[in-house]
Amino acid sequence: MDLSMKWLADYVDCDMPIKDFVSGLTLSGSKVECYEQEGAEISNVVVGKVLSVVPHPDSDHMVITQVDVGEDQPVQIVTGASNVNEGDFVPVAKHKSSVLHEGKPVKITKGKLRGEVSNGMLCSLGELGLSVHDFPYAIENGIFILGDDCEKTVGMDIHKAIGYDDTTVEFEITSNRPDCLSVIGLARETAATFNTKINVKKPEFKGVDGDINDIIKVKIHNTDLCKRYMAGIVKNVKIGPSPRWMRERLRASGVRPINNFVDITNYVMLEYGRPMHAFDLRYVDGASINIRNARAGETITTLDGEIRELSEEMLVIADANKPVAVAGVMGGEYSGIMEDTDTVVFESACFDGASVRTTAKKLGMRTDASARYEKGLDPHECYEALMRAFELVEELGAGEVVKTYIDENYEDETPKTVEFDPDWINNFLGTDISENEMTDYLTRLGFEIKDGMVVSPWYRVDIACKADVAEEVARLYGYNKIPSTIVRGVAQAKLTDAQKFDRQIQKSMLAMGLNEISTFSFISPKYFDKINLTADSKLRNTVKITNPLGEDTSVMRTTIIPSVCEVLARNYSYRNPDCYIFERGNEYIPVEGETLPNEPERLGFGFYDTDGKADFYNMKGVVEGLLSKLGAQTVEFERAQADCSFDEYSAFHSGRVAVVKVNGTEVGIFGELHPRVLENYGIGVRAYVGKINVPELMESCVAQKTYKPLPKYPATTRDLSVVCDDSIPAAQLEKAISKAVGNILEKVTLFDVYKGEQIEKGKKSVSYAISMRSHDGTLTDEQADKAMKKVLDALKEMGAELRM
Repeated sequence: MDLSMKWLADYVDCDMPIKDFVSGLTLSGSKVECYEQEGAEISNVVVGKVLSVVPHPDSDHMVITQVDVGEDQPVQIVTGASNVNEGDFVPVAKHKSSVLHEGKPVKITKGKLRGEVSNGMLCSLGELGLSVHDFPYAIENGIFILGDDCEKTVGMDIHKAIGYDDTTVEFEITSNRPDCLSVIGLARETAATFNTKINVKKPEFKGVDGDINDIIKVKIHNTDLCKRYMAGIVKNVKIGPSPRWMRERLRASGVRPINNFVDITNYVMLEYGRPMHAFDLRYVDGASINIRNARAGETITTLDGEIRELSEEMLVIADANKPVAVAGVMGGEYSGIMEDTDTVVFESACFDGASVRTTAKKLGMRTDASARYEKGLDPHECYEALMRAFELVEELGAGEVVKTYIDENYEDETPKTVEFDPDWINNFLGTDISENEMTDYLTRLGFEIKDGMVVSPWYRVDIACKADVAEEVARLYGYNKIPSTIVRGVAQAKLTDAQKFDRQIQKSMLAMGLNEISTFSFISPKYFDKINLTADSKLRNTVKITNPLGEDTSVMRTTIIPSVCEVLARNYSYRNPDCYIFERGNEYIPVEGETLPNEPERLGFGFYDTDGKADFYNMKGVVEGLLSKLGAQTVEFERAQADCSFDEYSAFHSGRVAVVKVNGTEVGIFGELHPRVLENYGIGVRAYVGKINVPELMESCVAQKTYKPLPKYPATTRDLSVVCDDSIPAAQLEKAISKAVGNILEKVTLFDVYKGEQIEKGKKSVSYAISMRSHDGTLTDEQADKAMKKVLDALKEMGAELRM
């Protein structure tokens, strides 16, 4: 809602700094988005009087003018406009001024045009940010010649002279306060907020004799969707431009002036928040207005020239033969006001908000009227709006208003009431506000306290219970004055174990230099082919989107790896030299016989580096660092095989992929992408990705770390080198060593792997440093030798012999 501060001043005293105004209204519940001064981009432009106009000696289309701008001497300005004459009053942009060109600010300075000095510029409407809708008598592409509706004081700032000095405040009106979608509604809020009086005069008109029932008939056929319909007649209509004051206010409110009758309906809509419509009586067949549901197959050509197909649940305004308007949304092609219109039917009605919204959505239309109706307007103000329209018609001399009018009213007139319980309100708010203060706040807002009940004004459609009354008290008392308290009877909010675990994952990955990403959960089925997923993979069984935006987003992902690969590929295509990323997201696994899928959380991660710095072991280091931070117990890395629990195995290079086991359970897979997958994604360097099953990992982690005291006794270290088949993983040997040494083992470190001339072909030499320590005393050589013998026996069973 755009509010003109000049317009607001008609109803309430708001003479205060604009910052105080917007701050006060925001704190009392009417949120201000922003405010702006009209013509703020225009500076140093004044009213000037043209003293003389002579042809330019070196141009056949330019003239040289002498203009009085209120200074000691006239200024000379050269212009190419042909509509400037001696004695005209015009806007003059002086030296070092600012105007608009194609909507953008430009600076004007003195200079020479064809050898003649020009000390500024004469301005058109466009250069002031205006159009012929604002000043209909002006020439669109010529100099703006000020008319009698402008002040012609030479040297006066142009903003003041032409009424271009209003301030517009933009409000964000919540859906439960349709009454604030009006100047009067915001005037009520202003008066209540600053505790000042509001002055809204009752609209009055004289009218001419005549019985409207002899001119037109009105019948509501669906009283559920239309509670009230009022109609009035204006005869001997005179179509023309509106006066400047009305055009100013419409412009400041973001509405383009058109002609006096259209402007009157828009003016009333902005002033009272009540949409109105004006019909040309000539196009109302049978002089009959029927508010009914559309019939099957009916269409209407709306004011925007579009043919709309109607359905039976839509409410329309129809004459004897056809729909002439879509109720609450837009009028028909011939329902508007023409230049030769003689008799006008004014409509002031109230339509069901839900019906208007449904109709507007189905027709793909959203108008100022529908935006107001859909929030649920009260029928009472139909009368005030119609009377105000009649008053403006007479004030503008736009026609003769017939005294009588039609009022079809099916609204329950019983006011809404809510119990007034000050103790409950204080307990609810956690305040200590006196009953007299509460009464004062509610009275300022238009409520009445009567017999222990709060009687709601008819325009407050949002009041339904005691909590609503408490909110009204709180916003005038001041939200910032209400002490902060914890809600009684409710446990204090805290993170769940799963949330803590998830945040620890995020912190750990960020600490290791990876950047968090977020991708769509719906993907294309082609993604499965891009990661080499086998044709019979269970991951190809997906949840399909019923109404997808396109094939690229038609199924829910069953693996997070393609999402990570897509981001890597995009960064590579943008020529980013490296990319290190991770994502915490869900996979969607269909469950047979169930409507909804399982949605397990997964950690996807990946990276590439065009400098070759990234390799498989960097990826392994990331996984080890993460598991260490999370408190994983008994971590193992094994070469992945095709029969592993991860169907994504086919996406990886078969010799450079590993599964992660924690306490014997496979919780993740990582490795280098298969060359074919890299080609599918257009990645020209080696890239590495991984996936961790978060719920399974969490079950195997210890949330609280146990303190271990520093050892009291020294460690004994033994180095061991064995020769074994090249196919035996070093990790398998390490596992055998750990089991053989037992509980005195402190650490096993691989420090050398050798393949060469001194080792038989197909064999390798593997060397370990074995650190042993007892917490009961210093280890003896006998104990250490005994442990090492067990190690050699265990390794021998695996085919590993001590290297001599």
